[in-house]
Amino acid sequence: MTSSPRLDRDGEPLRLLHVHAHPDDESSKGAATSARYVSEGVQVLVATCTGGERGSILNPAMERPDILANITEVRRKEMDRARDILGIEQTWLGFVDSGLPEGDPLPPLPDGCFAVQDLEVATAPLVKVIRKFRPQVMTTYDERGGYPHPDHIMCHRISVEAYEAAADPTRYPELGEPWEVSKLYYHFGWHYERFVALDQAMKERGLESPYAERLASWVREPEWEARVTTRVECGDWFGVRDQALLAHATQVDPNGAFFAVPLEVVQQAWPTEDYQLVSSRIDAPVPEEDLFAGVVARASAA
Repeated sequence: MTSSPRLDRDGEPLRLLHVHAHPDDESSKGAATSARYVSEGVQVLVATCTGGERGSILNPAMERPDILANITEVRRKEMDRARDILGIEQTWLGFVDSGLPEGDPLPPLPDGCFAVQDLEVATAPLVKVIRKFRPQVMTTYDERGGYPHPDHIMCHRISVEAYEAAADPTRYPELGEPWEVSKLYYHFGWHYERFVALDQAMKERGLESPYAERLASWVREPEWEARVTTRVECGDWFGVRDQALLAHATQVDPNGAFFAVPLEVVQQAWPTEDYQLVSSRIDAPVPEEDLFAGVVARASAA
């Protein structure tokens, strides 16, 4: 860890806010970035939109009646463990998981769930968090939600809305003094270039790649792939990320896809977590290697 926190141009400690849909998302998206910045003295807060109450149990070892009967409490305890592993702060926005609808046609979403909330109402808790925490940098999902889960898409919507609303003194005046977040990013974790690099690294080592079938059917989107602007070097913290993932035992199978590529292979083949800078209120030329590029004045002297 650095001897003292990195500072912004006004001498304020750096603060990073990640907005996620469910408990476990903070460990599968941007977790090594979080761990790296924590090691540098940055204050990192995760705002979790829902409690993950309707999430499927994805680890066969956890498919037990006692887990199903207490899933809300179990997932909160998992979040507590992951938070402590990453060294971050975490807060709940208080919405109820919408579940992932399946079928053709898709069934309606449950009454009162996160994804059916009025946008103005759903944005308010996040505006309150932003004005209290005062982050210089904020991350969320792209307009597709990273994948088309209704809660991920709604998370994107309230994040973009709150980024603007938190800075506007005429909106939500009862929720604290206005605060301008300097930079807004989207996560770009699982993109084509990364899959190719990991696939090749596995084959070069004589290992079976878990991505061959997916790459064979991949439909390229050059404009989408070109959206990555920022690559944060954080391979040294991939092990911390993996431990945080494993803390979400109902969601992550230790023998599953997250761990199909050995840690040392991932660290060598793709040692960054990747983002798109989508809005900046400061001068921040891209490409970048730091979410705080343009924000940082200096590193504090020892």
